[in-house]
Amino acid sequence: MTRNLTLSALGGLFVGTAVLAFPSMAQAQGQLTVYCSVQEEWCRPMVEAFEKDTGIKVSMTRKSSGETYAQIKAEASNPKGDVWWGGTGDPHMQAAEEGLTEEYKSPNMANLQDWAVKQWSQTKGRTIGIYSGALGFAYNTKLIASKGIPEPKCWADLLDPKLKDEVQVADPNSSGTSYTMLATLVQLMGEDKAFDYMKKLHKNINQYTKSGAAPAKATSLGETTVGIAFLHDHVTMIVEGAPMKAVAPCEGTGYEIGSMSIIKGAKNLENAKKWYDWALTPKAQAMAAAARSYQVPSNKDTPIPPQSPKMADIKLIDFDFAKYGSSAERKRLLAKWDAEVKNQPK
Repeated sequence: MTRNLTLSALGGLFVGTAVLAFPSMAQAQGQLTVYCSVQEEWCRPMVEAFEKDTGIKVSMTRKSSGETYAQIKAEASNPKGDVWWGGTGDPHMQAAEEGLTEEYKSPNMANLQDWAVKQWSQTKGRTIGIYSGALGFAYNTKLIASKGIPEPKCWADLLDPKLKDEVQVADPNSSGTSYTMLATLVQLMGEDKAFDYMKKLHKNINQYTKSGAAPAKATSLGETTVGIAFLHDHVTMIVEGAPMKAVAPCEGTGYEIGSMSIIKGAKNLENAKKWYDWALTPKAQAMAAAARSYQVPSNKDTPIPPQSPKMADIKLIDFDFAKYGSSAERKRLLAKWDAEVKNQPK
């Protein structure tokens, strides 16, 4: 079943890890430790602006959604982080279900889009939507032309034998983006057909990256002909001049709700709440466009970047966030993907 999401526009990127100061020192001084799961170019300005607005010193680490979830779970008995900001909602929802995050209701919730508030309700107040963006792929126009490969327009086109070792996507174990693809295909095609599709696609994959945005960067550099990622990641590369064309697959596609959570047992809880409230303001959310991130912000008063793809033009599935964000379903699908797709010979 598909539907058009009435968001009007859309908008992660790049891989990197940044540690500003030392978390243990920041906690000892009653400051703030942020785990950031968007691209570093967006993480850093957020930290700098928050420090300027509040006087609170921040220690920040950037990792992908899946990696951050794993870190928070590993640190559960002695939490090192205070806030998890950004990244796809599924691992945030799994963390909420497993009691790894705190309940909190921000006074800024009244200004948020319904989809952001719905996520908060589904997780009993343990995570909230901060942006949304649709899944798709992009191809390098120069490579497509030089290799004589037809321009792909649909998921089915990525199975073309001419694309052998020419497609790149992230590993869903570490990447929320790629888990969104896994869950999307299962909902779009049915589980049996989706896994059959991914087994065939496996023959054309040149690399399963750690970060969901990495395939967009690789496509822009000509390191791969096709990259699967969120459309806003591709748009970032296109705005910077890359010879790429972004595609919303003709059969339909899924989307993410990027999320934010306060970590259970946060040593700087009051400062974590200050970040949470601040990050939901139009001022903070408008920083995405300045960082060339083109998602749809969750605050209704935040301007939508004009570069963002038009969501009304994209055929979106009725994504079941509650089911596919559950701990049991995520674990089951990831284990099945490892056994039946990743570990199979080409």
